[in-house]
Amino acid sequence: MAKEKKKEEHAKTPEQAEDEKQAESYQEEVTEEGIRLAFPEAAVVRVMRRYLDKEKMIKKETKIMMNKWLESMCAAVSKTMNEFPYVMMTKSEFKEGTRVYDHLKDFDKEKQRILAHLDAMKKDIEKLERDLGKAEEDVMEMS
Repeated sequence: MAKEKKKEEHAKTPEQAEDEKQAESYQEEVTEEGIRLAFPEAAVVRVMRRYLDKEKMIKKETKIMMNKWLESMCAAVSKTMNEFPYVMMTKSEFKEGTRVYDHLKDFDKEKQRILAHLDAMKKDIEKLERDLGKAEEDVMEMS
């Protein structure tokens, strides 16, 4: 078996060997605490820094929590995609898996619209109550 493994290694081009080394390093990153992370910490931090102010610093625990959250989101989308009977997962299945998360912004906008409508209704009710209160006071004064 060892001879077969050596033959396979010699058959690889230098580019293939480099690609395999890189793939192995991306598989799971292990922190100093021995926690296995699904994504390379540097990639996660790079994305976070893109949207944070320059003077902001990110604690190690925050980086780990973000990595774990991304892993759970990836797992949730994958579980949704797995419900399809197809062998090949395509863009369509991916979009269906992420649909709930993509529509959260629309949901929040709709929520804000409904709350604004309710506030307007409350103001109308208060106005009507004041108007009715005045009418009742006027009727009592006439009696």
